[in-house]
Amino acid sequence: MFSRLASRVVRRVGTVSRRSMMTAAVGLTAGVATYSAYRAEAKSRAPEKTSINLAVEMNSSNAMDIVFAKVAEIQKTNPGNRTTKYLVREYVESLPEADQDTFWACVKTGIENPDSGLGCYAMSPSDYETYADFFDQVIEDYHNGTPWSRHITDWDISKVGDNGVLDVTKLGLGELSMRVRVGRNLQDFNLPGKMSKRERIQFEMRMLSAFDALKQKMGGTVYSLTPDFGKRGKKTIKNPNFIDDKKYNELVKAHVMFKDMDDDPYLKSAGISSDWPYGRGCWQSADKQCIIWFGEEDQLRIMCMKKGTRLDEVFTTLKDLLDTVESIDGIKFAKSQRYGYVTSCPSNLGTGMRASVHIKVPNLTADGTDKKAKEICGPLGLSVRGTGGEHTPIGADGTIDVSPRARLFIKERDIVAKLYQGIEDLMKAEKAAGEK
Repeated sequence: MFSRLASRVVRRVGTVSRRSMMTAAVGLTAGVATYSAYRAEAKSRAPEKTSINLAVEMNSSNAMDIVFAKVAEIQKTNPGNRTTKYLVREYVESLPEADQDTFWACVKTGIENPDSGLGCYAMSPSDYETYADFFDQVIEDYHNGTPWSRHITDWDISKVGDNGVLDVTKLGLGELSMRVRVGRNLQDFNLPGKMSKRERIQFEMRMLSAFDALKQKMGGTVYSLTPDFGKRGKKTIKNPNFIDDKKYNELVKAHVMFKDMDDDPYLKSAGISSDWPYGRGCWQSADKQCIIWFGEEDQLRIMCMKKGTRLDEVFTTLKDLLDTVESIDGIKFAKSQRYGYVTSCPSNLGTGMRASVHIKVPNLTADGTDKKAKEICGPLGLSVRGTGGEHTPIGADGTIDVSPRARLFIKERDIVAKLYQGIEDLMKAEKAAGEK
């Protein structure tokens, strides 16, 4: 249980405080946050007897015992929960008091949602270093890394395919639906789980210059859910991009905008869905092929999609989009020396990328399953699923969604190469299956 993390604890100093133990206890009932926040919320909800009130009345000397009894229970019932797998009491107690509140916020969702696979989110870009003794083990486990693994960013696809040209017509295919997206966060802000309402608004205002640059280059529109930008003196600062509920629901239905994240218990527990709808919205290009969400799980979800026959084009467009955004003064993406681009969830570190194509393989899926397609794609590190996402059925015409699984410790160019190789191997097997 102690493993490598516990062996490092001796280098830490500090003891768990009364406040931090109370924080831990409340994490099992109302969520882990600062003690002062509990007191404020409990007071605002009085005289109702809430779980927060009850937690405040608990004997704080037993708080840490209660938390780790719950952790031990999750370890038995949900061994796949990596947060509880690597959560060691001695490590928590060794953290300075100022760091303990933030650490509990990072792991809160894994305790409140036992079925989590990871169960943790970073609250600021520096958390992966501040709490490296914990996060390193979770990340190495999830991404099949080692203590010596380092992420390298490389978008050069000139040696992939035909000198960087990835034309699927040469593989016997026609037009494909192609999509690629990345998560990004700015180094000057907390990550979404720790952002206050004011910081969310400030972030949106910081991004306006980037959206102006994109509109000059690609046209399009900014759609914002933020009712206003606060007050300057007694005057309310209007949001020129604000949209009403009717337009918002129209965009959600068209898959342009994301849904209210409060429906996701994992994001809600991590504080990522707080202060809705402030600081939330998107930009969409005039041709509708590029979208940037702001204020979701990561501050930015930048995506490109198109129907075509050149796989390289959608990646090149995305890279150009990223370069345009980061060329604006005051906008710098958060990066880690070891883990590449920083994301809220450790699962998306590194490239932060998910790329996918929809391919029709009726012969391989003639039995109504994607089993044969998975056998081909698995060795390349590719996932196969239905066109509606994970756990959805394959299309009636045999259409499947194919995407690389790896995000971290893999170069962007290698993601493109594996995806193209997967398409080529699938088409060879599809042709062979049709000749039987």
